[in-house]
Amino acid sequence: MEKEKLKTNQKKQTNPEDKIINNQEDVSETDKNKVEETDKENKQLSPEEEIEKLKDKLTRTFAEMENQRRRFEKEKDDAFEYGGFAFAREALNLLDNLERSKVSLENDENLKNTDTLIKVMEHFNVINKDILSIFKKNNIEPIKSINEKLDPNLHQAMMEIEDNAREPGTIVQEIQKGFMMKDRLLRPSLVAVSKKKQEKKLEDNKKDEENQEK
Repeated sequence: MEKEKLKTNQKKQTNPEDKIINNQEDVSETDKNKVEETDKENKQLSPEEEIEKLKDKLTRTFAEMENQRRRFEKEKDDAFEYGGFAFAREALNLLDNLERSKVSLENDENLKNTDTLIKVMEHFNVINKDILSIFKKNNIEPIKSINEKLDPNLHQAMMEIEDNAREPGTIVQEIQKGFMMKDRLLRPSLVAVSKKKQEKKLEDNKKDEENQEK
């Protein structure tokens, strides 16, 4: 009985070498199929068609190479032209802090109308002018705002001020100065824009209604 069991177990066990041989046969069979498919494609193409196919591949390859070259040139130019963009944006904080310091000193009751304040303001104005001069040399210039029409690409409206003397949407106050670096926006100007007074709006509406009735 024991001998029969051993024989049965030996039959059930598979030989690892047999598995490797079977796998190799499967792989070789797959390779054969691929080669046969490639041969069929090659046989179907005439020499002229094969040449055209190669020409097409070369054209596409050269086009891709040219696109990559142009992208590289653009990235290089941008890095040269706008390499200091992030630094310039951070440097604007210097101007903001200088302006806040000036306002704070001017509002100090103990310093108002004193020679000390006048001298300090003179120094602050010199520093402010120097910073703007350095910015200008690096193609960083302030955005025009006061009395300009609101431009969403350059200005950000923070509030409206009633003003019948100007067209609605005209910038009447600059809260924070905006800057451009060449043709790129460093930061928008924060502004206040004009709007018609409520009474004036009502009068205009009445006039419109009267004109429509006529």
